[in-house]
Amino acid sequence: MIRKEFIQALRDPRMRSMLFIPPLLQLLIFGYAVNLDVDNAKIAWMDQDRTPESRELLSQFQGSGRFNIAGFPDSERAMQKMMDGSQVDAVVRVLPGFGRDVVRGRATAVQVLVDGTNSNTASIVSGYASQCIARFSNQAMQKQQKTKMYAATAESGPVHMSMPSVDSRTRVWFNPDLRSRNYFIPGVIVNIITLVTLSLTAMAIVREKEIGTMEQLMVTPIRPPELILGKTLPFVVVGLWDMLLVLAAALLLFHIPFNGSFWLLLGSAMLFLLTTLGAGLFISTVSQTQQQAMMATMIFFQPFFMLSGFTFPIRNMPQVAQWLTFFNPVRYFMEIVRGVFLQGSGVEALWPQMVALAFFGVTILWLSVQRFHKQLE
Repeated sequence: MIRKEFIQALRDPRMRSMLFIPPLLQLLIFGYAVNLDVDNAKIAWMDQDRTPESRELLSQFQGSGRFNIAGFPDSERAMQKMMDGSQVDAVVRVLPGFGRDVVRGRATAVQVLVDGTNSNTASIVSGYASQCIARFSNQAMQKQQKTKMYAATAESGPVHMSMPSVDSRTRVWFNPDLRSRNYFIPGVIVNIITLVTLSLTAMAIVREKEIGTMEQLMVTPIRPPELILGKTLPFVVVGLWDMLLVLAAALLLFHIPFNGSFWLLLGSAMLFLLTTLGAGLFISTVSQTQQQAMMATMIFFQPFFMLSGFTFPIRNMPQVAQWLTFFNPVRYFMEIVRGVFLQGSGVEALWPQMVALAFFGVTILWLSVQRFHKQLE
Protein backbone atom coordinates (compact mmCIF):
# COMPACT_ATOMS: atom_id res chain seq x y z
CA MET A 1 0.00 0.00 0.00
CA ILE A 2 2.82 2.43 0.85
CA ARG A 3 4.62 1.71 -2.41
CA LYS A 4 1.36 2.08 -4.33
CA GLU A 5 0.66 5.47 -2.72
CA PHE A 6 4.09 6.81 -3.59
CA ILE A 7 3.76 5.68 -7.21
CA GLN A 8 0.27 7.11 -7.51
CA ALA A 9 1.20 10.41 -5.86
CA LEU A 10 4.23 10.97 -8.09
CA ARG A 11 2.36 9.93 -11.24
CA ASP A 12 -0.57 12.33 -10.77
CA PRO A 13 0.34 15.86 -12.01
CA ARG A 14 -1.95 17.49 -9.43
CA MET A 15 -0.33 15.56 -6.60
CA ARG A 16 3.18 16.39 -7.85
CA SER A 17 2.31 20.07 -7.91
CA MET A 18 1.04 19.85 -4.32
CA LEU A 19 4.37 18.33 -3.27
CA PHE A 20 6.65 21.04 -4.63
CA ILE A 21 4.82 24.21 -5.68
CA PRO A 22 3.27 25.31 -2.32
CA PRO A 23 6.57 25.08 -0.39
CA LEU A 24 8.46 27.03 -3.04
CA LEU A 25 5.76 29.68 -3.47
CA GLN A 26 5.31 30.33 0.25
CA LEU A 27 9.05 30.38 0.82
CA LEU A 28 9.68 32.90 -1.96
CA ILE A 29 6.71 35.10 -1.04
CA PHE A 30 7.46 35.30 2.67
CA GLY A 31 11.20 35.43 2.09
CA TYR A 32 11.26 38.26 -0.43
CA ALA A 33 7.84 39.89 -0.87
CA VAL A 34 6.40 39.99 2.67
CA ASN A 35 8.58 42.46 4.52
CA LEU A 36 7.35 44.60 7.41
CA ASP A 37 10.72 46.26 8.00
CA VAL A 38 10.97 50.02 7.51
CA ASP A 39 14.61 50.83 6.77
CA ASN A 40 14.30 53.92 4.58
CA ALA A 41 11.17 55.90 5.29
CA LYS A 42 10.44 58.82 2.99
CA ILE A 43 9.67 62.04 4.81
CA ALA A 44 9.10 65.66 3.85
CA TRP A 45 10.84 68.39 5.83
CA MET A 46 8.80 71.54 6.32
CA ASP A 47 11.01 74.10 8.07
CA GLN A 48 9.06 77.24 9.01
CA ASP A 49 11.75 78.44 11.40
CA ARG A 50 14.99 78.24 9.36
CA THR A 51 17.40 78.62 12.26
CA PRO A 52 20.61 76.77 13.19
CA GLU A 53 18.56 74.78 15.72
CA SER A 54 16.08 73.57 13.09
CA ARG A 55 18.95 72.60 10.79
CA GLU A 56 20.55 70.71 13.65
CA LEU A 57 17.31 68.80 14.14
CA LEU A 58 17.31 68.03 10.42
CA SER A 59 20.82 66.59 10.73
CA GLN A 60 19.53 64.23 13.42
CA PHE A 61 17.02 62.80 10.96
CA GLN A 62 19.52 62.60 8.11
CA GLY A 63 22.19 60.98 10.26
CA SER A 64 19.91 58.34 11.74
CA GLY A 65 20.04 56.18 8.62
CA ARG A 66 16.28 55.61 8.86
CA PHE A 67 14.96 58.46 6.73
CA ASN A 68 15.24 59.77 3.20
CA ILE A 69 14.27 63.42 2.74
CA ALA A 70 11.94 63.30 -0.27
CA GLY A 71 11.03 66.99 -0.39
CA PHE A 72 11.00 70.39 1.30
CA PRO A 73 7.44 71.73 0.96
CA ASP A 74 7.14 75.45 1.64
CA SER A 75 3.39 75.68 2.00
CA GLU A 76 0.41 73.84 3.45
CA ARG A 77 -0.85 73.04 -0.03
CA ALA A 78 2.47 71.49 -1.12
CA MET A 79 2.61 69.41 2.06
CA GLN A 80 -0.98 68.25 1.57
CA LYS A 81 -0.25 67.25 -2.02
CA MET A 82 2.70 65.09 -1.00
CA MET A 83 0.66 63.35 1.70
CA ASP A 84 -2.39 62.81 -0.52
CA GLY A 85 -0.23 61.35 -3.30
CA SER A 86 1.50 58.92 -0.90
CA GLN A 87 4.84 60.41 -1.91
CA VAL A 88 6.05 60.40 1.70
CA ASP A 89 5.38 58.35 4.81
CA ALA A 90 5.47 61.38 7.10
CA VAL A 91 5.99 65.13 7.25
CA VAL A 92 8.13 66.74 9.95
CA ARG A 93 7.04 70.33 10.52
CA VAL A 94 9.21 72.76 12.50
CA LEU A 95 7.02 75.65 13.65
CA PRO A 96 8.11 79.30 13.77
CA GLY A 97 9.92 80.26 16.97
CA PHE A 98 11.39 76.78 17.45
CA GLY A 99 15.02 77.98 17.58
CA ARG A 100 14.22 80.95 19.87
CA ASP A 101 12.44 78.70 22.38
CA VAL A 102 15.28 76.16 22.36
CA VAL A 103 17.90 78.86 23.02
CA ARG A 104 15.87 80.36 25.86
CA GLY A 105 15.16 76.96 27.39
CA ARG A 106 11.43 77.14 26.85
CA ALA A 107 9.14 74.27 26.01
CA THR A 108 8.64 73.89 22.28
CA ALA A 109 7.16 71.35 19.90
CA VAL A 110 7.79 69.65 16.57
CA GLN A 111 4.83 68.40 14.55
CA VAL A 112 5.09 64.96 12.92
CA LEU A 113 2.29 64.12 10.49
CA VAL A 114 2.26 60.41 9.66
CA ASP A 115 0.41 58.62 6.87
CA GLY A 116 -1.68 56.06 8.78
CA THR A 117 -2.83 54.08 5.74
CA ASN A 118 -0.51 51.26 6.80
CA SER A 119 -0.73 51.15 10.58
CA ASN A 120 2.43 49.05 10.96
CA THR A 121 4.56 51.44 8.89
CA ALA A 122 2.99 54.44 10.60
CA SER A 123 3.83 53.21 14.10
CA ILE A 124 7.42 52.37 13.13
CA VAL A 125 8.01 55.73 11.40
CA SER A 126 6.47 57.56 14.34
CA GLY A 127 8.78 55.70 16.72
CA TYR A 128 11.86 56.50 14.65
CA ALA A 129 10.90 60.19 14.50
CA SER A 130 10.34 60.31 18.25
CA GLN A 131 13.82 58.86 18.82
CA CYS A 132 15.45 61.53 16.65
CA ILE A 133 13.57 64.33 18.41
CA ALA A 134 14.44 62.86 21.82
CA ARG A 135 18.15 62.81 20.94
CA PHE A 136 17.99 66.45 19.85
CA SER A 137 16.15 67.36 23.05
CA ASN A 138 18.78 65.69 25.23
CA GLN A 139 21.61 67.45 23.43
CA ALA A 140 19.84 70.82 23.74
CA MET A 141 19.31 70.24 27.47
CA GLN A 142 22.97 69.44 27.99
CA LYS A 143 23.99 72.62 26.15
CA GLN A 144 21.68 74.66 28.38
CA GLN A 145 23.17 73.16 31.52
CA LYS A 146 26.72 73.81 30.32
CA THR A 147 25.84 77.41 29.48
CA LYS A 148 24.46 77.97 32.96
CA MET A 149 27.54 76.38 34.51
CA TYR A 150 29.90 78.61 32.53
CA ALA A 151 27.90 81.70 33.50
CA ALA A 152 27.99 80.79 37.17
CA THR A 153 31.73 80.12 36.99
CA ALA A 154 32.41 83.50 35.42
CA GLU A 155 30.52 85.35 38.16
CA SER A 156 31.59 83.59 41.36
CA GLY A 157 34.42 81.22 40.54
CA PRO A 158 34.35 77.47 39.96
CA VAL A 159 30.97 75.90 40.65
CA HIS A 160 30.40 72.19 40.73
CA MET A 161 27.06 71.54 39.09
CA SER A 162 25.78 68.04 38.72
CA MET A 163 24.10 67.22 35.44
CA PRO A 164 22.01 64.11 36.06
CA SER A 165 21.12 62.09 33.00
CA VAL A 166 19.60 58.73 32.20
CA ASP A 167 21.38 56.64 29.58
CA SER A 168 18.89 54.23 28.01
CA ARG A 169 20.41 51.28 26.20
CA THR A 170 18.25 48.73 24.41
CA ARG A 171 19.34 45.17 23.77
CA VAL A 172 17.18 43.01 21.53
CA TRP A 173 17.27 39.27 22.18
CA PHE A 174 16.64 36.49 19.64
CA ASN A 175 16.28 38.80 16.61
CA PRO A 176 18.82 41.62 17.10
CA ASP A 177 18.33 43.10 13.61
CA LEU A 178 14.52 43.11 14.01
CA ARG A 179 14.10 41.48 10.60
CA SER A 180 10.56 40.39 9.85
CA ARG A 181 11.96 37.65 7.57
CA ASN A 182 13.37 35.89 10.63
CA TYR A 183 9.87 35.91 12.11
CA PHE A 184 7.91 34.76 9.07
CA ILE A 185 10.03 32.04 7.47
CA PRO A 186 10.00 29.65 10.49
CA GLY A 187 6.22 29.94 10.39
CA VAL A 188 6.25 28.87 6.74
CA ILE A 189 7.38 25.42 7.90
CA VAL A 190 4.22 25.12 9.99
CA ASN A 191 1.94 26.27 7.17
CA ILE A 192 3.56 23.96 4.62
CA ILE A 193 3.25 20.87 6.81
CA THR A 194 -0.35 21.76 7.69
CA LEU A 195 -1.56 22.46 4.17
CA VAL A 196 0.29 19.69 2.32
CA THR A 197 -0.37 16.80 4.70
CA LEU A 198 -3.96 17.86 5.37
CA SER A 199 -4.93 18.16 1.71
CA LEU A 200 -2.96 15.20 0.38
CA THR A 201 -4.27 12.80 3.01
CA ALA A 202 -7.87 13.80 2.35
CA MET A 203 -7.52 13.75 -1.44
CA ALA A 204 -5.70 10.41 -1.54
CA ILE A 205 -8.55 8.60 0.20
CA VAL A 206 -11.33 10.50 -1.55
CA ARG A 207 -9.73 9.70 -4.91
CA GLU A 208 -10.25 5.99 -4.22
CA LYS A 209 -13.95 6.70 -3.63
CA GLU A 210 -14.25 8.91 -6.67
CA ILE A 211 -12.75 6.44 -9.16
CA GLY A 212 -14.47 3.44 -7.54
CA THR A 213 -11.40 1.57 -6.28
CA MET A 214 -12.22 1.78 -2.58
CA GLU A 215 -14.51 -1.26 -2.89
CA GLN A 216 -11.69 -3.18 -4.57
CA LEU A 217 -9.37 -2.35 -1.66
CA MET A 218 -11.99 -3.48 0.85
CA VAL A 219 -12.28 -6.98 -0.70
CA THR A 220 -8.52 -7.53 -0.66
CA PRO A 221 -6.87 -9.33 2.30
CA ILE A 222 -5.61 -5.99 3.62
CA ARG A 223 -7.10 -5.07 6.99
CA PRO A 224 -8.53 -1.60 7.83
CA PRO A 225 -5.57 -0.59 10.07
CA GLU A 226 -3.17 -1.54 7.29
CA LEU A 227 -5.22 0.44 4.78
CA ILE A 228 -5.14 3.51 7.01
CA LEU A 229 -1.40 3.20 7.62
CA GLY A 230 -0.72 2.67 3.93
CA LYS A 231 -2.72 5.77 3.07
CA THR A 232 -1.20 8.08 5.71
CA LEU A 233 2.44 7.07 6.20
CA PRO A 234 3.56 8.27 2.75
CA PHE A 235 2.35 11.76 3.60
CA VAL A 236 4.32 11.69 6.84
CA VAL A 237 7.38 11.35 4.62
CA VAL A 238 6.08 14.12 2.34
CA GLY A 239 5.51 16.47 5.27
CA LEU A 240 8.98 15.84 6.68
CA TRP A 241 10.52 16.27 3.22
CA ASP A 242 8.84 19.65 2.82
CA MET A 243 10.01 20.64 6.30
CA LEU A 244 13.61 19.75 5.45
CA LEU A 245 13.32 21.61 2.13
CA VAL A 246 12.14 24.83 3.77
CA LEU A 247 14.64 24.42 6.62
CA ALA A 248 17.55 24.10 4.19
CA ALA A 249 16.39 27.12 2.20
CA ALA A 250 15.90 29.17 5.40
CA LEU A 251 19.46 28.43 6.53
CA LEU A 252 21.31 28.56 3.21
CA LEU A 253 19.32 31.07 1.16
CA PHE A 254 17.88 33.48 3.72
CA HIS A 255 20.41 32.91 6.55
CA ILE A 256 17.74 32.59 9.23
CA PRO A 257 19.34 31.87 12.64
CA PHE A 258 18.78 28.35 13.96
CA ASN A 259 19.68 28.29 17.65
CA GLY A 260 17.89 25.17 18.88
CA SER A 261 17.91 21.41 18.45
CA PHE A 262 17.07 19.84 15.10
CA TRP A 263 15.91 16.65 16.82
CA LEU A 264 13.50 18.59 19.02
CA LEU A 265 12.07 20.22 15.89
CA LEU A 266 11.77 16.84 14.17
CA GLY A 267 10.08 15.21 17.15
CA SER A 268 7.60 18.07 17.48
CA ALA A 269 6.84 17.81 13.76
CA MET A 270 6.00 14.12 14.22
CA LEU A 271 3.60 15.00 17.03
CA PHE A 272 1.99 17.69 14.90
CA LEU A 273 1.58 15.28 11.97
CA LEU A 274 -0.76 13.18 14.12
CA THR A 275 -3.16 16.13 14.09
CA THR A 276 -2.97 16.92 10.37
CA LEU A 277 -3.25 13.27 9.34
CA GLY A 278 -6.24 12.81 11.64
CA ALA A 279 -7.92 15.91 10.25
CA GLY A 280 -7.22 14.67 6.71
CA LEU A 281 -8.88 11.35 7.51
CA PHE A 282 -11.90 13.17 8.91
CA ILE A 283 -12.21 15.31 5.77
CA SER A 284 -12.09 12.15 3.67
CA THR A 285 -15.09 10.76 5.53
CA VAL A 286 -17.26 13.82 4.80
CA SER A 287 -16.21 14.31 1.16
CA GLN A 288 -17.21 12.35 -1.92
CA THR A 289 -15.05 14.11 -4.53
CA GLN A 290 -11.61 15.64 -4.61
CA GLN A 291 -13.13 19.09 -5.15
CA GLN A 292 -15.15 18.71 -1.96
CA ALA A 293 -12.03 17.55 -0.12
CA MET A 294 -10.10 20.61 -1.31
CA MET A 295 -12.90 22.96 -0.24
CA ALA A 296 -13.14 21.28 3.17
CA THR A 297 -9.37 21.55 3.54
CA MET A 298 -9.52 25.31 2.99
CA ILE A 299 -12.37 25.61 5.50
CA PHE A 300 -10.22 23.84 8.11
CA PHE A 301 -6.94 25.53 7.18
CA GLN A 302 -8.00 29.20 7.18
CA PRO A 303 -9.17 29.39 10.84
CA PHE A 304 -6.12 27.39 11.95
CA PHE A 305 -3.87 29.77 10.01
CA MET A 306 -5.49 33.01 11.20
CA LEU A 307 -5.54 31.94 14.87
CA SER A 308 -2.01 30.50 14.95
CA GLY A 309 -0.12 33.74 15.57
CA PHE A 310 1.66 33.44 12.23
CA THR A 311 0.98 37.03 11.18
CA PHE A 312 -0.97 38.62 14.03
CA PRO A 313 0.24 38.33 17.65
CA ILE A 314 -2.25 36.37 19.72
CA ARG A 315 -2.05 38.89 22.58
CA ASN A 316 -3.44 41.56 20.24
CA MET A 317 -6.56 39.53 19.41
CA PRO A 318 -9.89 39.99 21.21
CA GLN A 319 -10.24 37.95 24.38
CA VAL A 320 -12.68 35.48 22.80
CA ALA A 321 -10.29 34.85 19.90
CA GLN A 322 -7.43 34.30 22.36
CA TRP A 323 -9.46 31.59 24.10
CA LEU A 324 -10.15 29.92 20.76
CA THR A 325 -6.44 29.69 20.00
CA PHE A 326 -6.02 27.24 22.86
CA PHE A 327 -8.02 24.74 20.77
CA ASN A 328 -5.80 25.30 17.73
CA PRO A 329 -2.94 22.75 17.42
CA VAL A 330 -1.21 24.97 14.84
CA ARG A 331 -0.66 27.60 17.54
CA TYR A 332 1.43 25.23 19.66
CA PHE A 333 3.57 24.01 16.77
CA MET A 334 4.12 27.64 15.67
CA GLU A 335 5.43 28.49 19.14
CA ILE A 336 7.73 25.47 19.10
CA VAL A 337 9.21 26.22 15.67
CA ARG A 338 9.88 29.88 16.45
CA GLY A 339 11.23 28.97 19.87
CA VAL A 340 13.66 26.45 18.37
CA PHE A 341 14.73 28.74 15.51
CA LEU A 342 15.10 32.11 17.21
CA GLN A 343 15.27 31.52 20.95
CA GLY A 344 17.11 28.20 21.05
CA SER A 345 14.50 26.86 23.48
CA GLY A 346 14.72 23.29 24.73
CA VAL A 347 12.31 20.72 26.09
CA GLU A 348 12.31 22.40 29.51
CA ALA A 349 10.70 25.49 27.97
CA LEU A 350 8.55 23.89 25.27
CA TRP A 351 7.17 20.82 27.01
CA PRO A 352 3.67 22.37 27.58
CA GLN A 353 3.30 22.93 23.83
CA MET A 354 4.56 19.40 23.10
CA VAL A 355 2.10 17.88 25.56
CA ALA A 356 -0.73 19.86 23.95
CA LEU A 357 0.32 18.65 20.48
CA ALA A 358 0.40 15.05 21.67
CA PHE A 359 -3.05 15.37 23.24
CA PHE A 360 -4.66 16.96 20.18
CA GLY A 361 -2.85 14.60 17.81
CA VAL A 362 -3.85 11.38 19.55
CA THR A 363 -7.43 12.55 20.14
CA ILE A 364 -8.10 13.79 16.60
CA LEU A 365 -6.40 10.81 14.97
CA TRP A 366 -8.26 8.29 17.14
CA LEU A 367 -11.67 9.89 16.47
CA SER A 368 -10.99 10.08 12.73
CA VAL A 369 -9.82 6.46 12.57
CA GLN A 370 -12.97 5.32 14.37
CA ARG A 371 -15.17 7.22 11.92
CA PHE A 372 -13.20 5.85 8.97
CA HIS A 373 -13.56 2.32 10.35
CA LYS A 374 -17.33 2.69 10.41
CA GLN A 375 -17.37 3.78 6.78
CA LEU A 376 -15.26 0.78 5.76
CA GLU A 377 -17.62 -1.53 7.59
